[in-house]
Amino acid sequence: MELIQDARNLGEVQKALKLVSPMQVVWPTEADCQRALTDFATLHLSQGLGLLDSLIAACAIGRSATLCTFNLKHYRSVAGLAISQPYTR
Repeated sequence: MELIQDARNLGEVQKALKLVSPMQVVWPTEADCQRALTDFATLHLSQGLGLLDSLIAACAIGRSATLCTFNLKHYRSVAGLAISQPYTR
């Protein structure tokens, strides 16, 4: 959803959907949603953590997964989240 949010036209929406089509969708659990709410309420104003970012982070934490992202700035403030930049641009 976050990839589609940044799309500027239908072509970019379709490109994003094609990119993620072979990937498994991970849905947030109730615990993930509670964690996301807590983190969002705590970090939104002070660190700029977005709503979708808080859900993504909570899902990664809930699955003990490392989140690969270029958005290190927003995610650094989330306690317990392992983050990694996927490659050097």
